[in-house]
Amino acid sequence: MDCRNRSKAELIAEIERLKSLNKYLLEEQQRADRLEFSWTGNLGHWYFRLDTNRVTYNPLKVIALGYDAEEVPGEVPYQYFTDKLHPEDHPLAMENMRHHLAGRTDVYEVEYRIMARDGSYKWYHDRGKVTQYDQEGKPLLIAGIVFDVTERRLMQEELETKNRILEEKAVTDSLTDLKNHRALMEGLTKALEVALVTGGSLSIAFFDLDDFKGINDHYGHQAGDRVLRDFAGILKDSVRESDIVARYGGEEFVIVLPRASLKAAKMISERIRRRVEAYEFGDGIRVTVSGGIKVFDGESLGDLIAAADKKLYEAKALGKNIIVS
Repeated sequence: MDCRNRSKAELIAEIERLKSLNKYLLEEQQRADRLEFSWTGNLGHWYFRLDTNRVTYNPLKVIALGYDAEEVPGEVPYQYFTDKLHPEDHPLAMENMRHHLAGRTDVYEVEYRIMARDGSYKWYHDRGKVTQYDQEGKPLLIAGIVFDVTERRLMQEELETKNRILEEKAVTDSLTDLKNHRALMEGLTKALEVALVTGGSLSIAFFDLDDFKGINDHYGHQAGDRVLRDFAGILKDSVRESDIVARYGGEEFVIVLPRASLKAAKMISERIRRRVEAYEFGDGIRVTVSGGIKVFDGESLGDLIAAADKKLYEAKALGKNIIVS
């Protein structure tokens, strides 16, 4: 440190800063002598002097970010690190620091992403505490310790992704990518509850591909699967994103139409019937579909489904390729 160009006041301030830091380092060393620190990812301690806005830190903190220790001074402004925080994590880290400085929390503790030299981000777990106060009782020195938790966070994110995929598979029909029977029951139950509370309308429609067994027998099951997938696509393209489209089982499908009147449900269902009738399913395959519509009228879930299913079989009895409501 070049002291020749510094004023007396600056030198006194620097001496006081070093005295307080040395005092804390001595106390910490004494604690370390009594306790072996062995936390995974430990990048060492840091010390933030508020009156000078300077941070002293273990070089491991920047080496882990891809820098050479010689590139960065042992002391830097507080903003040297905070400016490298991920934009989504910066507000949380600053808020946690403000709360601790104001005495609202016992410690400053936060996990954040910080930019490495190559532009990627690493995850750090940071924990600190005010250890010295000035004569007016204001925070003067914060001592902390930081850990590189990148590997743990990446493993956690991978696990969350796998769990999300498993959850989606648990409620998705593997052939058609529609909701399966379980997801239909859950979604329909919620839709009924909303309709009861709000008094809004709710309609459901059951569909069954006519004479589908003949397609499997004549063209094979692969062709039959293709018909089911194409029909699922027609259903999805014919309704709103807020509607529920599900495979009930076999060649039977259901759409749940919240806030849809009988008139609207009939219009949607008839549009689906016409699209199926005009659709070329490949290999010269032509298919028709029958449907049954029921508007929710306060009955139980089981009674609503039974009523819609009954309308579907009425359509079959009337000659198929028709919608009954």
